[in-house]
Parts: sequence; structure tokens; C-alpha cells
Amino acid sequence: MPDWLNISIIEEKDELYLELLNNLGQGEASSIALASQMKNSLLIIDEKKGRIAVLKHVISIIGSLGVLVEAKRKGVIVSVREALSKIEETNFRVSESIKKKVLEKAGE
Repeated sequence: MPDWLNISIIEEKDELYLELLNNLGQGEASSIALASQMKNSLLIIDEKKGRIAVLKHVISIIGSLGVLVEAKRKGVIVSVREALSKIEETNFRVSESIKKKVLEKAGE
């Protein structure tokens, strides 16, 4: 495992986690609960229900496509369009309107 990667496990009795489980899956609930416990965290979350749940808490979020735009801005990747094309070969779903907005933000 890389040195920069930390794996954390949420306590099963964490109140926020248990509350979030009423409307979200385990992955989203544990991610949000952990992010709420960590200072200056940036949560990568795409699920609409999860993004809505985060609004109730002081947590910074970004979606997977936002990560691509930021990667292009920082010169890590050359083309968001190319990355999107590869992503669309998987089971990742993105609407045409979101895709258009992302490509506009990326200047493509």
C-alpha cells in the first residue's frame, strides 16, 4: 500500500453513520461519516442521494468528473474528453447535459 494512502474504518455505532444508513448504502454512509470526522477533507461522491445528504454537513465535495477537470487544470491529464470516452466504456453513467457542462469547464 502506498505511504500516502490511509485506510480508516467507521465505527458501526457512529451516530451519523447510522442516521445515513436510513437513506444511503454502506459505502456512501461510511464515506460521509468519515469525512465529517476529518478536518479539511474532500469527499469524492457522485451519487445524487449522497451529495444531498452531504449538504447537511460541513464537508467539501467533488465528483469524479470534477476530479478530471481539476486534473486537466493541473496538467495531470491532457484531455477530459479522452478520459470521459474511456469511462463511458465502463458501467459509469453520465448524462449528456452533465458531460457537456464538464467539457465546457475543461475548455473542450
